[in-house]
Amino acid sequence: MKPLLLLFAFLTTAALAKEPVPVSIGESTDLLPWQKNSVDIEAGYLWKVGGDTPLDYEIAPVMLSWRPAYQLHHVFEDGSALVVRSRFAALGQAIIQGPENHYFGLMAAPSLEFWDATGTWSVYGQLGGGLGWIDSQGVAGGQGQDLTYNWFGAVGVSYAIKPNMALRAGAMFQHLSNLGATDPNPGLNSLGFTLGLSWGF
Repeated sequence: MKPLLLLFAFLTTAALAKEPVPVSIGESTDLLPWQKNSVDIEAGYLWKVGGDTPLDYEIAPVMLSWRPAYQLHHVFEDGSALVVRSRFAALGQAIIQGPENHYFGLMAAPSLEFWDATGTWSVYGQLGGGLGWIDSQGVAGGQGQDLTYNWFGAVGVSYAIKPNMALRAGAMFQHLSNLGATDPNPGLNSLGFTLGLSWGF
C-alpha cells in the first residue's frame, strides 16, 4: 500500500507539472496567488502517535517547498476557486527525542486548495510522500536502516499579509519506515503542527 501511495504522489505531481496559462478574474489583470509560483518555508513540531516502534519520539521538521502555479482549477460564480497544484519539498528534521539525530528527505504531493475571490486566504490539503536518509543507530525499536521512506498528510490555512507574502498554519501527520527492508520494520507515526511563510512570484 505504501509504495502505491508514493508512486501515486510522484506520478500525479509529475503529470500536473506543466506550465499553466494565467487567467484573470473579473476585469482584473493582476494574478491571484494561485496563478503564481510559490515558495514556502515551514517549521513545526511532531509527537509520536503510533507505529511499531515502542520508543517515544519528538521531531522538529523544517520544509522548503515549491508550488508552481495552478495546473487544474474551477472558478465559482462568486470568484472563489478550487485549485490543484503540485508541491515539491526538501525536508530536514531534528529528532529531539529518539535514538536518531536527524532525517533529510524529499517529498512530493498534489496540493488541493480553496481560495476566496480576493486571493486573501485559502484552506489546503495535501497527501503524498517521498524518501530520505536518517542516521540509524542500530537501537532496538529505532529505524532499521539509513534509507527511510516517508508519507504524510497535511491540512491548513493561508492568509495574505502582503500582495506576495502569506502566513501559513497547519496540522501534519507523518509516517516514517523502511517498507519492510529490515525485520522488524519499526515504523513511526507522528502528528503535530506547522507554521510558515509563503512568497509568490
